[in-house]
Amino acid sequence: MDFSLKHLAAATLMVAGLSSFATPTFANITPQQSASILKTFDEASDKDFRTFLGSLAKSDAAKTANLGAAIKTFLDNKTLSAEQQNEIHRLLGLYARAKYGAAATETLRELVAIPTFQVEGVAQHDNPEFLKIADKIKHLAQSFDLNFRNVDNRVYEVSLEGTGDEVVGIHAHADVVPVTPENWVLADGTRLDPFKVTLIGDRMYGRGTEDDKNGIVVTLYAMKVIKEEKLPLARNFKLLVDTTEETTGDAIPYYFERNPTPNYNLALDGGYPVVIAEKGYGTVMATFAKRQAEGNGGEIISMTGGLATNQIPSASVATLRSDKPVELAASLQQAGMAYAKANGADFQIDAKVVGNDVKLTVTGVSAHSSEPESGVNPVARMLDFINSLNGKVALKHNEMTDAARYAADNWGLDYLGGKLGVGFSDAFMGPLTASPTFIGMDEKTFKLAVNLRVPKGKSPEALKKEIADKLTAWSNQTRITPTFDYSIAKPMYRNPEGEWVKALLAVASENLGMQHTFGTSAGATSVHELPNGVQFGLARPEAKYTGHTDNEFKTVEQFLLDLQIVTEMMGRIGQLPKL
Repeated sequence: MDFSLKHLAAATLMVAGLSSFATPTFANITPQQSASILKTFDEASDKDFRTFLGSLAKSDAAKTANLGAAIKTFLDNKTLSAEQQNEIHRLLGLYARAKYGAAATETLRELVAIPTFQVEGVAQHDNPEFLKIADKIKHLAQSFDLNFRNVDNRVYEVSLEGTGDEVVGIHAHADVVPVTPENWVLADGTRLDPFKVTLIGDRMYGRGTEDDKNGIVVTLYAMKVIKEEKLPLARNFKLLVDTTEETTGDAIPYYFERNPTPNYNLALDGGYPVVIAEKGYGTVMATFAKRQAEGNGGEIISMTGGLATNQIPSASVATLRSDKPVELAASLQQAGMAYAKANGADFQIDAKVVGNDVKLTVTGVSAHSSEPESGVNPVARMLDFINSLNGKVALKHNEMTDAARYAADNWGLDYLGGKLGVGFSDAFMGPLTASPTFIGMDEKTFKLAVNLRVPKGKSPEALKKEIADKLTAWSNQTRITPTFDYSIAKPMYRNPEGEWVKALLAVASENLGMQHTFGTSAGATSVHELPNGVQFGLARPEAKYTGHTDNEFKTVEQFLLDLQIVTEMMGRIGQLPKL
């Protein structure tokens, strides 16, 4: 892609001659040196990137990192070597972080304050909160001199134009999973507002701080820096903000029915450094018809679980009605303590009288359903505990005790599909996981979802038949006859080839001090079916992912590091002569 990019060199980066470099080179700036460079930034005097570099060149930090030659070559508008080019892009990321970190943090606060979760009976594109966030993103993009399009309020497109025909799509999403506000309580009793960023220590608590409004923000500011510094680009970038990633997933397909598909697609909605494989997303939805309660004792009249199929909540609450609520609560409390002790003692079961009812609460640890091992599932434990009470605590039998038996017999507390006998694993992608999550009730039915994450090794059709055959046999044996709905998607696996993916791996691993290897994820993103689609952050794989959990948070340090990394990535990918 030589097409006269060299004529743009006077504006900023020198790209002439880079086409001869076929192997990835490194910036040779350690995270410790980056920290020292950040301290040299002076907002009062470093009004643009070139003045920042001029100031930096005189500092001990530049001398320690041996950056003098790269900075001088750049400021003299001479041709940079590949290594120098990468060093300048590293410095561009550091500059973006230093100059716009505070503004980006404030923008994140503003976006989190817009409660963009699904409202029953209202399409996302008709939801006033999505209209509000669309206007906010539009205002930001236009104030940054970027092109904005609202595609029928399904996808918000922000463009940064280069000189070539290739397009790199950067994917993030504006929708979030619902919240249970009463569960947003820290261990010390501090209550949080899910839709107000609360800074405690280095943590910014709020729904969407990790999943995925942070991705929108850092991309907008990275585009802003590249645009205002007039950096030449060999290709175009489009930020595609999805509105249905957490629900129907129909917004991105709607967009691509009407717009070209980018040649390369990066989801800022997963893990670092570069994730080339995603498990398939699946759901087994069991629907139990409401029936007249039979027998003696307390009756379960309601139960809570996750508010979405991909959400493991921190607590599940069952309400029981009884003529003798005090006695029932005491019996449940005693049985609950014994059950918890016998099953790991890493969760709590409490029963108390509230009015004429008994509230039975199982408290675990919330998690994204793609990482059930990082939580303690209270939905699975609530159902298994209720089923274990048969013959110990008198309960009437209804559709909810049917569901409890179904869950206990087929899924249990094992999140690897072992109870049902459908577990399997792939050496790279890891094991199948199966987690009871969503509970829904109406006047006629009780619904329980089991969320599946499926590696390669079995086709969706074969796995679906295997699960269906086992559940049908169980249903015939127990004469409990829920209706089952199955959906299982194929896993994604990309062959990691090309200069672009090598550059992505270098940028992330160098900045984060991570091993230079590709990763796999149990979470599915909007690039699952797209060409050249990979995840590029924004979560660190060694840390628990807090998206979808109660008390979701992003640390300030990681957010600023994300801004730094995404800016460097866009500059570097934008100027590679060939991807």
